[in-house]
Amino acid sequence: MSTLFDPIRMGDLVLANRIVMAPLTRNRAVGLQPGELAVEYYRQRASAGLIIAEATQISAMGQGYLDTPGIYSPEQVVAWQAVTDAVHAAGGRIFLQLWHVGRISHSSLLPGGAAPVSSTGRRPEAMTFTASGFVEVSQPRALRDEEIAGLIDDYRAAARNAIAAGFDGIEVHSANNYLLEQFLRDSVNDREGPYGGDIAGRTRLVVEVMQAVSEEVGAGRVGLRLSPMTTFSDSPRDSDPQALYNYLVEQLAPMGLAYLHVIEGETGGARHPEDAVVPFDYAALKARFKGCWMVNNGYGREDAESAVADGEADMVAFGRPFIGNPDFVRRLREHAPLNPLQEDTLYGGGAEGYIDYPTLD
Repeated sequence: MSTLFDPIRMGDLVLANRIVMAPLTRNRAVGLQPGELAVEYYRQRASAGLIIAEATQISAMGQGYLDTPGIYSPEQVVAWQAVTDAVHAAGGRIFLQLWHVGRISHSSLLPGGAAPVSSTGRRPEAMTFTASGFVEVSQPRALRDEEIAGLIDDYRAAARNAIAAGFDGIEVHSANNYLLEQFLRDSVNDREGPYGGDIAGRTRLVVEVMQAVSEEVGAGRVGLRLSPMTTFSDSPRDSDPQALYNYLVEQLAPMGLAYLHVIEGETGGARHPEDAVVPFDYAALKARFKGCWMVNNGYGREDAESAVADGEADMVAFGRPFIGNPDFVRRLREHAPLNPLQEDTLYGGGAEGYIDYPTLD
């Protein structure tokens, strides 16, 4: 039986262990790029088998929250290089999560006060964080079919920039009801044409994005994040999530991706939501995919160990425990207690609650 602490081959890479630091938005970017504090933050956590760095905009139109970084300018590439150099010097591996928020945004964050773009022109009942504080998201507009090729090119360029910045690979964010999942779900995607309608149409954008980034950097350095059952940001579940995500994974399987990263249940909530009419069968997805299977959502030491030992997962991603415990891997190995989390320093600010959590030493 495998354990959390065994090495694993994930695509083109061999990782030291199966413990993954999940992508965590911390709203501490400086001028839309990581600053000096981010270099230290990620370096401290390099004992993870893999770090997936915070969600990062593929373009200026992809931003949805104040003080989040991008990967679309030369200056951003240089700033991220300092992060990857520090992680590699500490013996770690690091991927970058590529992000476009779609309709979860506000015009004050976008170039020229533009409207957010999505699969739909319908606005969700959701909030975001701007220079004015928490505000309702702006009215979006539906992307035109002829704009999709440019969007895919943005993903391709962002993947190329991530590798230029020294990342070991990239993860495409198609979870938590941001842009790509806004295309997947029939509860959100109300368009006609090649990127709407039936399951084949609604999955087309995700498939084409994954083909593009795989061609750009190699499928063995590419992962994808999914959240089939979350209702985050006022986005109801698809009318048939099992059929939708089964079909999507079947389309992805031949690509040879390094991994799929699946948020089980409600993001930050129940892994098996009580309001689900039919329980979602994640094992059915795993059976359709031959790469590494990464699970996420509230795992602790015991259930993470069981998931790996029983073959239900190849890797387990942890979020909040890595915020408060830079030496989280060691604490898991030694059954050591975890630091309490400082909730009021999760988003924004400086070093406090970011790089000042104590290690066991």
